[in-house]
Amino acid sequence: MKNNIFKILLGLVFISTLNIGCTSDLDTEPLIELSLEELLSQDPKAVEGILSRLYGSFALSGADGPESSDISDNAGESPFLRGIVNLQDFAADGMKNRWGDNGLDQLTTTSDWTPENKFFRYLYNRIFFTVPQCNNLLAILPNVDVENKEVITSEVRFIRALAYYYLIDVFGKGVLATEENYGQTDPLPEASRQELFDYVEAELLAIEPLLSSENTYGRATKGAAQMLLAKLYLNAEVYTGTAKYAEAATYANKVITEGNYTLVNNYVSLFSADNNTSSEIIFPLIADSQVSQSYGNTTYIVNGNLSSDTMPLAEFGATDGWAGHRATKAWYGLYGDLATSTDDRAKLFWTEGHNYEMDDYKEWTDGYPSVKFRNTNVSGSSLASSFSSTDFPLFRLADAYLMYAECAIRDASGTDKGTALGYVNDVRTRSHASTVSSGDLTLDFIIDERGRELNLEGHRRTDLIRFGMFTGSSYIWPWKGGVKNGASIPSTYNVYPIPSSALQANPNLSQNPGY
Repeated sequence: MKNNIFKILLGLVFISTLNIGCTSDLDTEPLIELSLEELLSQDPKAVEGILSRLYGSFALSGADGPESSDISDNAGESPFLRGIVNLQDFAADGMKNRWGDNGLDQLTTTSDWTPENKFFRYLYNRIFFTVPQCNNLLAILPNVDVENKEVITSEVRFIRALAYYYLIDVFGKGVLATEENYGQTDPLPEASRQELFDYVEAELLAIEPLLSSENTYGRATKGAAQMLLAKLYLNAEVYTGTAKYAEAATYANKVITEGNYTLVNNYVSLFSADNNTSSEIIFPLIADSQVSQSYGNTTYIVNGNLSSDTMPLAEFGATDGWAGHRATKAWYGLYGDLATSTDDRAKLFWTEGHNYEMDDYKEWTDGYPSVKFRNTNVSGSSLASSFSSTDFPLFRLADAYLMYAECAIRDASGTDKGTALGYVNDVRTRSHASTVSSGDLTLDFIIDERGRELNLEGHRRTDLIRFGMFTGSSYIWPWKGGVKNGASIPSTYNVYPIPSSALQANPNLSQNPGY
């Protein structure tokens, strides 16, 4: 059962006193009397529970249910995955939110970003909750006797690298906290984007051969490390100024040819409550309506796109509809006429009672809710619930196909455009979209195809920045820059501001330019 990874969650909080630039509220007292080293010495099997807790830090707010929080921020609003959706998807072209509560408007209109925005703070604090937890365990593991120590150590390093990847991508800099400086009380120096990139690259290269080749669902495997390396290299020109598309293609190709992953036949199954059986998902963030309840995992996506007044909730496995999120024509317009499109992906919008144009992003009926994610099983009966059991496919094979194709279009060494065309058509054929020819393989096509295939999966802002389409006026979408028809935004928006609370906690940190 997919939920076993969470059934041994321990109510453990091991917070470093290291001054890493989070708010002082993160200096939380441990919830147990034993030190971590004492606990593992007495019960080496407890490491599995602690490891599960680290994986859970990306999807859950806390160990004691949806109202609990590992950090002082709001339990419902602050979970890691919710932050990824907010900062990657709502700030980009495809999805908008209508609630407007204290800073959410800044995201959905991509305007007026300030260091005081609580949603920026939430993700920053979640990153620097996960990192010291990993450091704590990594500092202890050499001194205790546990089974599969090398693999477990590599998994913890992967979790830390994943957290740092979002620091690199979203904020562009921070501090570099590791097990080597764990326990240091002096504020750490600021680490540049290049320094963070080099560290994450080195970590992933070191652990990739050590991780398991078996596709253990919910755990970091060799394929997960390869995907993260491919992501890191794909965006290297943005992060460091030096393109590494050949390296990105190499690791995307490793995922495709070395892993036991296959495209599933049914696209919708990837976003359904029984997606834990998928052969395509490489690394998920796990959800369960009973065991791992959270307002910040896919519950946020499923319930947020539904209305209890105007939509049949049970059809999507939900009992609550929050009437918050809708797609814009920048997403569903990519499919042409939704009524006549043969593309299965074009059918995943609720159009009844809604307007094609988003004249007012705060009006629920303007724009189409996305029903891509749902809490129903594809393979059998379903029981509607308040919380979602649908796992979030953070990494999946179709993305590796499209990454390889993009690198080929960019003429990366070692790629083959015929192979790339085959991968793109495999992705399209799966969804009953028409195949394309070699002449169609352009950068304009691939950014649109990534929007059709991967929107609402936490990649869109990063993709648009890589294509030079996020800031400026070369690409305008509804409500970009705070106006209905869209407007240019400054290049400073390619990274978020460092939260004011982090600057106050660590005087070595400096603000990103323009904020």
